[in-house]
Amino acid sequence: MDISWEDARLFLTVADNKSISDAAKILRVAQPTVTRRLADLEALLGEPLFVRSARGTALTAFGERLVIPARHMAEWATEFAHAAERADASPRGVVRITALPAVAFDLVAPFAAVLREELPEVRLEVLSTVRYLDVARGEADLALRTQKPEHKELVTLASIETHAAPFATPSYIKKLPKRPRAADVDWIGWAPPYDEFPPNPALARLIPGFRPVFATDDFLVQVRAAEAGLGAILLGRLRHRFSRESPLVEIKLEDLPPFPGGIHLVCAKSAQAVPRIRAVAELIMREMKSASGALRDASAREAPWSPHAGRRARHR
Repeated sequence: MDISWEDARLFLTVADNKSISDAAKILRVAQPTVTRRLADLEALLGEPLFVRSARGTALTAFGERLVIPARHMAEWATEFAHAAERADASPRGVVRITALPAVAFDLVAPFAAVLREELPEVRLEVLSTVRYLDVARGEADLALRTQKPEHKELVTLASIETHAAPFATPSYIKKLPKRPRAADVDWIGWAPPYDEFPPNPALARLIPGFRPVFATDDFLVQVRAAEAGLGAILLGRLRHRFSRESPLVEIKLEDLPPFPGGIHLVCAKSAQAVPRIRAVAELIMREMKSASGALRDASAREAPWSPHAGRRARHR
């Protein structure tokens, strides 16, 4: 039986995302195409791979047996592609970066202008999503993650340790008690299917009956709602040369210390020698080093960064 890598990739993408529509977006094909190709694969194998329902797709017992071999196949296909590219000594072509929407908006989008100047033959494709894209099997070339990877085929090229804290407009903060607590705040958060994404779970543990005053599956819509004075949003304290001016300032809450976190630049080990990927990674590493230095300087002055430098809301 001859099963192509493209069929294995399609199967694995549907299995990982538990959704044919999400798999279609990642594979950049139409949803009916994924459905048809999946049916063709199941006909070839003589067994159903998934159980379909209104909530998505779930692997059958037969499908579960194929996941690990498919992952190995994916990783070797990525290794093969990276090895083939190493012969080209000049950085050119497309580099795909996956990042959370907040990081893509705040850092990656403005960074693209720098990249255009320094590497005019390289083009970025930014995959802004809360879904996990697997760099080890080539779903993206580089990733900006909030956690360091554990996969043996991945390497962390650079890291910034920082914190996240609640931010709101000064006019909204004036409406809060003098010593506000988390339950006093109108929170802006994630809507399904991302309602288990931070900070929703942490706030639910802290606030009985927690429900966001406003929820959406789009990070930019969250930011716009906060800037309109609707409530508070959790944002990173990190500032860098691309940081935009914002009306939001940090709120100090009695029962909610800043959330520790970080940004980690992740790459497949086999991709480090690919000229276009290496060149882009080096530029991002430079920006991260500069931002990390600024963060250390701010910490030394005991003045945490906020989205608008020098404007902190203090509640004593």
